[in-house]
Amino acid sequence: MNYLDNKYIEKHFSGKIFDIISECADEMGLECYAIGGYVRDIFLHRKSKDIDVVTVGKGIDLAQAVAKRLGRPTKLSVFQSFGTAQVKHKDIEVEFVGARKESYERGSRKPFVEDGTLEDDQNRRDFTINALAICLNKKHYGKLLDPFGGLEDLENCIIRTPLDPDITFSDDPLRMMRGIRFSSQLGFDIEGRTFDAISANKERISIVSQERIIDELNKIVLSPKPSVGFLLLDKTGLLELIFPELVALKGAETKDGIGHKDNFYHTLAVLDNISRKTDDLWLRWAAILHDIAKPATKRWDPKLGWTFHNHNFVGAKMTHGIFRQMKLPLNEKMKYVQKLVGLHMRPVTLVEDVVSDSAVRRLLFEAGDDIEDLMTLCEADITSKNPDKVRRFLKNFEIVRQKMKDIEEKDHVRNFQPPISGEEIMEIFNIPQGAMVGRLKSSIKDAILDGVIPNEYDAAYKYLVDKADALDLKPIK
Repeated sequence: MNYLDNKYIEKHFSGKIFDIISECADEMGLECYAIGGYVRDIFLHRKSKDIDVVTVGKGIDLAQAVAKRLGRPTKLSVFQSFGTAQVKHKDIEVEFVGARKESYERGSRKPFVEDGTLEDDQNRRDFTINALAICLNKKHYGKLLDPFGGLEDLENCIIRTPLDPDITFSDDPLRMMRGIRFSSQLGFDIEGRTFDAISANKERISIVSQERIIDELNKIVLSPKPSVGFLLLDKTGLLELIFPELVALKGAETKDGIGHKDNFYHTLAVLDNISRKTDDLWLRWAAILHDIAKPATKRWDPKLGWTFHNHNFVGAKMTHGIFRQMKLPLNEKMKYVQKLVGLHMRPVTLVEDVVSDSAVRRLLFEAGDDIEDLMTLCEADITSKNPDKVRRFLKNFEIVRQKMKDIEEKDHVRNFQPPISGEEIMEIFNIPQGAMVGRLKSSIKDAILDGVIPNEYDAAYKYLVDKADALDLKPIK
């Protein structure tokens, strides 16, 4: 296939922005090509508005000419030190770069760059499917340049490097993560030599910044079936280097004929389950970390068998350290994941015991607006191979959900604050701020959550006065 069919040109390379790029390139005497992900996604029938353009010459000069011709409200950003420029026009982003060749020093993934030909630029690409180029010059408009068989690899669903994979990955080890990410996102297989080269060069990942690693890992987490990426990371040995806490979950031990499940594969199953329900990155991270403390809390009890007591609370504490180490955000996103990890056993306990109103109230209060996400996590946590057991648990969760709905409608517990504030307690009894105020306020909250009193001011006031009387406190009015 030397030229794109007219239908491809009409659909993907027509319109004002492509006309102007082509005109400007011809006027400036520059060879100009669309390359990389935009071209790849055309053949994968995936929508993309991010276009990479490579020109044999100064990419910044072409970007400036294109931006000027497009006029307002076009935005031009120039990155002189990288030799690139970005043009944003409406909802389309075009990245311009001059064709180049690269060489690397052993201790760095930052290359020495010099001007090159289109062939040089295609040689430096990470994978054959990303080395496809389409000419944008009028004389050969729509011509496909595919020196490494990238189109055939797309048809066969293969991830393969254009050149020697050992050199490709040693030069820029982040490409190992990218290869696994593409495999996970696209459902492609990694070609044998390419896979072996990732394993052989895994230690080189140490020269890549944590920010770059977590960016690729998050893309794996967000892929349609994330377990594909995590299993490849594990098989190549990369997972042990970038996420040892997850690898520590591997293994199933048996004692006196009693075993426990392999929590590594269980976690991946939970992650896949939840990924069918949500694209929320942080809810998926909660699935990854929900059992992360099981190795630390694993004990053998002759009467009970294997136990993992308080693994949810220990896991919530571990979350901060893992987020900090991985350069994940230490803000409300982390606190959200901590909350879900810490609470993920509570709905299960409700299912196994009698579903009391007070237990449901407390769960609603502690989970707040994240209660639906918590229930989604708990339902994803059901990975039993026994269909009857799965149906029973899901049915019980339906009962819990209905109980929550009924109590929330009646008591308005979610995120509630006690009807009487700490400041009001200080005024009622003329006492200073301190532990006594906190005790009285907490007693009102507990009474409401336990169903002793309704969530109403008058009932709360009467309860407060009675409670304070036992402590020799009297209202001043």
